[in-house]
Amino acid sequence: MTNIPFSEAEAKYWRPNKKHYTGCFKSALRVDPLLAGDQKVIKVALEASGYDTSLAGLRSYLVDWVKTIKPEYMMASTPHDMIVKTVTGTLANVKNSSVNKDALRDPFAFVGLNENCADCDGEDVASIVNEESPFLDELMKLCEELDLPLAIKIGAHRQVNPSLKDAGDGMVAFADSQMLERLCSRYPRVRFLATFLSRNNQHDAAVLAGKFRNLHIYGCWWFCNNPSIIRDITSMRIEMLGTAFTAQHSDARVVDQLLYKWSHSRSVIANCLIEEYVKVMKSGWVIRRSEIRRDVQRLFGVSYEEFMTKSLKDT
Repeated sequence: MTNIPFSEAEAKYWRPNKKHYTGCFKSALRVDPLLAGDQKVIKVALEASGYDTSLAGLRSYLVDWVKTIKPEYMMASTPHDMIVKTVTGTLANVKNSSVNKDALRDPFAFVGLNENCADCDGEDVASIVNEESPFLDELMKLCEELDLPLAIKIGAHRQVNPSLKDAGDGMVAFADSQMLERLCSRYPRVRFLATFLSRNNQHDAAVLAGKFRNLHIYGCWWFCNNPSIIRDITSMRIEMLGTAFTAQHSDARVVDQLLYKWSHSRSVIANCLIEEYVKVMKSGWVIRRSEIRRDVQRLFGVSYEEFMTKSLKDT
């Protein structure tokens, strides 16, 4: 389950009195405002919790929340227009010469930013996250230091039809898959879990997963959660990656969605595996029950668990 510390409605379930949940529910820390460059939301959350409105205060805020909920990973849906420009080098030697970091560490560094957007809720405001954004580097440094992966969902376009409110979100036909490539290349010691909303990006994602050891792709998210699309995506991934991906994940806006999501997903993914086993048997290989069990386990959790324990310190 994902938890949003920047939302008062969700934060109250963890602070000041933390509620206890069954061990079958794993937590994730949502950091969407950082990738959206939403200074207003960040500033309000820091002030409400008594932190300095500076990068140092933001870092302390996130570290304290990590200690509170003990997340499996950080998570965010990227803005539809998120930009990560090409930068040579790795996390250890990238320098943002245009950012006055000393000034950003001062209390109230965020004050005055985006003041003219105070009344523009629902308006399409471009993401400011690029190689000059302090938020992205701070988040990546924290992920590396705490050994926490970042799970990103790419391709949503919020409020395509504002009159429908939360139901009015759509998607971009072709998200910038090279943005994911640049993240993996620029931060090689950070593990990324990624899924795309458009089926048009699925082939690119599978290619990237075979090129970067710090990338794991998962699931058929939202508008891809249709049996025909699940079948096409899963078959392609098996052909390209074997079982080195996670076929589906328990992502749901409301719990009731899990009832139909897993029944049709299991059926479709099982048929994808059957088709592959038939091909192998025609070549003369005898399929054993233990091999089928191994493959199913990998597609539904073991590959993810292996990725989560992978060490990238020598990268």
